[in-house]
Amino acid sequence: MLLVYTGNGKGKTSACVGQAIRALGQGLTVAFGQFMKKDGQAGEQRMLAQLLGPHFLASGAGFYRDNDHVTHRAKAEQLLAWAGERLTQGVDMLILDETIYALKHGLLLEEEVRGLITRCQDQGCHLVLSGRAAPDWLVELADIVSDITEVKHVYAQGGKARPGIEF
Repeated sequence: MLLVYTGNGKGKTSACVGQAIRALGQGLTVAFGQFMKKDGQAGEQRMLAQLLGPHFLASGAGFYRDNDHVTHRAKAEQLLAWAGERLTQGVDMLILDETIYALKHGLLLEEEVRGLITRCQDQGCHLVLSGRAAPDWLVELADIVSDITEVKHVYAQGGKARPGIEF
């Protein structure tokens, strides 16, 4: 199955983490990668690294700026290669957080994402992708799409990001 968590609300990464926990609880082998996010940046990374060991990778370069496309693209390619290795190892579920964000900024190419989808389908591996503004073609291909909508967030009223809530 292809699952997509999208929308402008907070909780897409949390949904991915929850999906990983649910799959692990059913005995599935899970690999979880994060585009964009640097290792050690967010609380879920410590826990996922403990649970998944080499099946977890946060390979991002951090906050994206257009003037550093080359560095971010290289990091995206690194995670794509890692994901391919996990598929070779026969994981049951591959979760790639912030794929859609990386796609939107040209750090991933549509054909790369489509190729990954096809490879997962061919191998019977569930694929979970997240990020804001999923393109129509991805929504059309997906089996499940959840649109997480922001209703209210303290950040919009000048609040600051807090450990354990936003990261």
